[in-house]
Amino acid sequence: MKPKISRLRDRARRLRRDQTDVERRLWARLRARRLCGAKFRRQHPIGNYIADFCCVERHLVVELDGGQHAVQAEADRRRSAFLVRRGYRVLRFWDSDITEEIEAVLQVIAEALSNPHPSPLPGREREKGNPQQT
Repeated sequence: MKPKISRLRDRARRLRRDQTDVERRLWARLRARRLCGAKFRRQHPIGNYIADFCCVERHLVVELDGGQHAVQAEADRRRSAFLVRRGYRVLRFWDSDITEEIEAVLQVIAEALSNPHPSPLPGREREKGNPQQT
């Protein structure tokens, strides 16, 4: 049996290979430092989770939620809380935001990249910012 970290990396590789059309569309705009010169990784393992898109140097995670996520609100909340405790700012967008308003989404991401926030105090969570951030 493979160690847990190896299984997580294998799963991240599969997710990168089998990305959705919406993920592919956003990745085309984030890859190769195309947005604010920030280096993003896709399907990046952090702890026991895999972030859809992550800019490690600026501590920013971008998550895309499709229709299936409407029933996963509690799991998403736990995941976001974990990432915030690790010092990441988390932005969540619906798939429809990408297909219908990608320029507005990119603007929100660019603003988050240009306004980094400090790491949280150990053992304390940051309060929620605007509705798209946790």
